[in-house]
Amino acid sequence: MNHSVADVRDYFLDLQQRIVKHLELADGCKFQADQWEREEGGGGLSRYLEAGNLFERGAVLFSHVKGKTLPPSATAQRPELAGRPWEAMGVSLVLHPHNPYVPTTHMNVRLFIAESRHESEPTIFWFGGGLDLTPYYAFEEDARHFHQKCADALAPFGEQKYPVYKKWCDEYFYLKHRDETRGIGGIFFDDLNEEGFDRSFELVKSVGDHFLKAYIPIVEQRRHLSYGERERDFQAYRRGRYVEFNLVFDRGTLFGLQSGGRTESILLSMPPIVKWRYQWVPEADSPEAKLADFLKPREWLSNNT
Repeated sequence: MNHSVADVRDYFLDLQQRIVKHLELADGCKFQADQWEREEGGGGLSRYLEAGNLFERGAVLFSHVKGKTLPPSATAQRPELAGRPWEAMGVSLVLHPHNPYVPTTHMNVRLFIAESRHESEPTIFWFGGGLDLTPYYAFEEDARHFHQKCADALAPFGEQKYPVYKKWCDEYFYLKHRDETRGIGGIFFDDLNEEGFDRSFELVKSVGDHFLKAYIPIVEQRRHLSYGERERDFQAYRRGRYVEFNLVFDRGTLFGLQSGGRTESILLSMPPIVKWRYQWVPEADSPEAKLADFLKPREWLSNNT
């Protein structure tokens, strides 16, 4: 193994810094910094923006935490790891723009280690991550661009990585109780270790390095579109789906809360203004009504149809 856990930590901290720098240039406002420590072990650095020029809320979070016993969310699919001490680190971000024509986005890259308790028990690691897009209005060119950059990130690691991780994303960011996906997807992967530490790390780095290429061009294309109260109202309604997914299904949120994580940082992913309505239906043939079909999983890249 040429790379160490320290190398992964250094990369994650650098990635956080690079992304924040670009987002500050796009927004014109500075991100705040909140460094914190965790009583059981480790800590992190939360970089966040509230009520910026472009972003109503932005959070780019680094954490490196340790614990004595894996929480239930981490062992549900790996019961043989129950009781092990653990270590986790990563960068997670979410961006909620003011303008409803600019989509919300999420990205996460992480490393998890289940430590051995005795010599006969190997230490287990796995990488995970991904990025996805949650639009409020349908722009096919935005979805194609985002998915193309996701495919570009994975191309050096095999032609099957993108279609497999794209499908995984569609299935993961799915609200069963609504029978709909959270957005137009992207890529998602977990349990990445079979190709070894170094190659798994290189894939994670490529995913992290492609985030700005995937998202910023869409921001610049849509940020100057004019909008009114109707669009803002619909954005707030659709943000409710984001909240529902994060609180009911998201494994990262569940892991953070179950492991005694820092609640303020975990819930920074939530949109600041949200609305729910009882059995609301958009006007037929309206831009708002078109979103339902737009969000249905499809193959966005022509060479993957």
